[in-house]
Amino acid sequence: MSADGDDEPTVPIVCEECGTSTRVPLSDLADQLERHNRTRHDGEEAARVDPAIADRIADLVVEDMGLLEDE
Repeated sequence: MSADGDDEPTVPIVCEECGTSTRVPLSDLADQLERHNRTRHDGEEAARVDPAIADRIADLVVEDMGLLEDE
């Protein structure tokens, strides 16, 4: 649960170039990443979802889709 009491999940994003990290609501994720990268890094994809979280999400998607199951 986020600090303001909203039940929407938040996602950690990091920018190693700026040395910053924050959490944003899932519904704002794409806009926040695009805005940061556009205004701070001339559109270069410097800010991104925390790599550990991104890897875990990818694992869950693969598992959910059954891509690792034997046929």
